[in-house]
Amino acid sequence: MIKELHKIFNGLNRYSFPFKDKEKEIPENGIYIIFEKGELFDNFDRIVRVGTHTGDKQLRSRLNQHFVKENKNRSIFRKNIGRCLLNKDLSPYLPLWELDITSKAEKEKNLKLLDLDFEKKIEKRISDYIQNNLSFCVFQVDTKEQRLFWESKIVSTLAKSNELKPSKNWLGNSSTKDKIKASGLWQVNELYNEALTKKELETLKQILS
Repeated sequence: MIKELHKIFNGLNRYSFPFKDKEKEIPENGIYIIFEKGELFDNFDRIVRVGTHTGDKQLRSRLNQHFVKENKNRSIFRKNIGRCLLNKDLSPYLPLWELDITSKAEKEKNLKLLDLDFEKKIEKRISDYIQNNLSFCVFQVDTKEQRLFWESKIVSTLAKSNELKPSKNWLGNSSTKDKIKASGLWQVNELYNEALTKKELETLKQILS
């Protein structure tokens, strides 16, 4: 099953930064599969993250939140990479990186504690890492219900496998989140739900074809 998923997704059109000129090729609704330089499984590039979006026609916007927009409060993926960079540096700023200033209440409570200039530098390092090391493929899924269903199924299938191992140099090994280190995936949600059945895998293949 794991080999089959990697074979399928490694065979799809691949995008990397900058992808602005190819955005029209990316569906408005769907699921993205991310690969990372140096991460391999068997003879394939190893899948390191599976994600989607909840709002209608927001797939391209979601990818931009990860790859381009330097705001970890809008991308848990960016926040997780920042955690690793700070943890690897043994930075005392790590607890402050957890604070959010998205809502008015959070802003009033947390803004005075933060060093925004330092955070900008970390955001730039995150962008450099993502833009230079990550690539992705996508496939179209139109309804929110189906997107969440397939995302959960694929993530859980990958996370429950004992075959997928990150490399020794994988940045995620410096994560403060045990689930990231254990699964080798840049995510902590949907990891241990129901995996794909053989019948569902065949249905997925039909969607992708």
